[in-house]
Amino acid sequence: MGTQDKSGGPGPDAPARRRGQGELEAQVLAALRRSPEPVTAGWVRERLGGVLAYTTVITILTRLQAKGLVTRKRAGRSFAWSAATDEAGLAAHRMRRVLDREADREAVLASFVCGLPQQDEELLRRLLQETGGHDPERAEGREN
Repeated sequence: MGTQDKSGGPGPDAPARRRGQGELEAQVLAALRRSPEPVTAGWVRERLGGVLAYTTVITILTRLQAKGLVTRKRAGRSFAWSAATDEAGLAAHRMRRVLDREADREAVLASFVCGLPQQDEELLRRLLQETGGHDPERAEGREN
């Protein structure tokens, strides 16, 4: 086992805990969502405890921007960053990424829907009816 310091926490020579996939991205997004306005990478780094290198924070922000999950605007010689989505949007993004990796989308979606509890299945049906699926024209009641 790793060593502990006097407070009972991990000591300086204890092995670092490996983060789960997407954990840092989720932490960065959570920090951005807590801010009422766009913030710098330095601000994000401070909110994450200041343990990450500034370049690591920039890399995470840039990857999130490429995924469409954050936006940035020029702020002097740097950028100010904002979350482009909330928790629900992030979860939906993850679900789409999983679906995009599969060859048989229909089979994956069918398996997903069949595995839903009855109340979630009913909710999904209601949402699809209310929104007209993904077609904004149908969602507003304008059939072609």
